[in-house]
Amino acid sequence: MLNSKERANLRSLAQNIEPVTQVGKLGINDSFIEGLDKAIEKRELIKVTVLEASGLDPKEAGFEIAERLSAEFVCGTGRKLVFYRKSKSDKVKHIDF
Repeated sequence: MLNSKERANLRSLAQNIEPVTQVGKLGINDSFIEGLDKAIEKRELIKVTVLEASGLDPKEAGFEIAERLSAEFVCGTGRKLVFYRKSKSDKVKHIDF
């Protein structure tokens, strides 16, 4: 669980990154989660866009994705969602708090 200082630090880092993918008409399916799992393992901090065509509420989608990824839902601003999970790989540059 992130405290408010850690969450604020991650939000500031997320401002400079581009979304890795989008939630579209197909919604949040297993292949979507697998792709996000690989991305978050390599980067620790990822951003996702929820398209209006998906028909999903961005906040609800954020909580569902975070649960399925075993990650922290850092924030949701508009249709952009930010997730964090510490990588198990030693090859990844870890985010320091």
